Amino acid sequence: MKALVKSKAEPGLWMETRPVPEIGPEDVLIRIRKTGICGTDVHIWNWDDWARATVPVGLITGHEFAGEIVALGRDVRDLGIGQRCSGEGHLIGKTSRQSRAGKFHLDPATRGIGVNEPGAFAEYLRLPAFNVVPLPDAVDDEIGAILDPLGNAVHTALSFDLVGEDVLITGAGPIGIMAAAVARHVGARHVVITDVNQARLDLAAKVADVVPVNVTQQDLRDVFPRLKISQGFDVGMEMSGNQQALDQMVEAMVMGGRIAMLGIPPGKSPVDWSRIVFKAITIKGVYGREIFETWYKMIAMLENGLDVRGVITHRMGVDDYEAGFSAMRSGQSGKVVLDWS
Repeated sequence: MKALVKSKAEPGLWMETRPVPEIGPEDVLIRIRKTGICGTDVHIWNWDDWARATVPVGLITGHEFAGEIVALGRDVRDLGIGQRCSGEGHLIGKTSRQSRAGKFHLDPATRGIGVNEPGAFAEYLRLPAFNVVPLPDAVDDEIGAILDPLGNAVHTALSFDLVGEDVLITGAGPIGIMAAAVARHVGARHVVITDVNQARLDLAAKVADVVPVNVTQQDLRDVFPRLKISQGFDVGMEMSGNQQALDQMVEAMVMGGRIAMLGIPPGKSPVDWSRIVFKAITIKGVYGREIFETWYKMIAMLENGLDVRGVITHRMGVDDYEAGFSAMRSGQSGKVVLDWS
């Protein structure tokens, strides 16, 4: 089969021919139809410090996918040949306190496909049946291929009650934009999204009913009178991984405001904890998706009218993967979807 592989300890990915994976008794074999390129994949392409320390050379990468089940392990029940699916890319252990309590997303033994284990940038993927998420007819393969990052957005957005609340999102990348769409879908009063990249702010305004603010050109507080925000934002979602963005968010929150953090600042960053304490702000770190509650909620919302298709800006065949990564690395794209069919 064709597969995109981290063949060398240097920037790039390489198309190789690899054996089709053999499945175990509790696995399925999935024929990949479409995959999304993730920011994590860009880190692996760039071979930055995190990638060098985490990803083994020779690994098949990729973890955002949709496809079709073509083989079942002998112990697999309730799934069928030909069934369309996506899947949870976090492979959990079964012995930790968290897993045994059903809090699978908190399992400390988690390993990721395309990061620690062979991934989805290939014609076929072996996946534990436990991780398979069947796709309803209302969710096509293109949307199925971006359910992983949409799940990050949903997990972050639903961390706190949003009904009637004023929401600030820092970082208009694809996940930030999808989180904005989710926030509006579930009843936020206003959603303001900030960034320094005008192209991504323009995309955010097309995808969701949001107020985009380029913080290099406009003071965030300038939008307060127009939106009738008197004290500040009730809920914040930090998606940028930028320390200045987090500092600005803290200052823009109401007393007792709540912040969900998905963005990862590089290295160690100074934090003015006194401002967080004196404003009585709650901060929640968000990692991945709640397995499988987030999947249930996002598919239900997609079936009920949530529309995030506009966040996909580039579609191309897998043989053009270099152009897809170039688009992602440029900062001028939304989601990039590769077609393997």
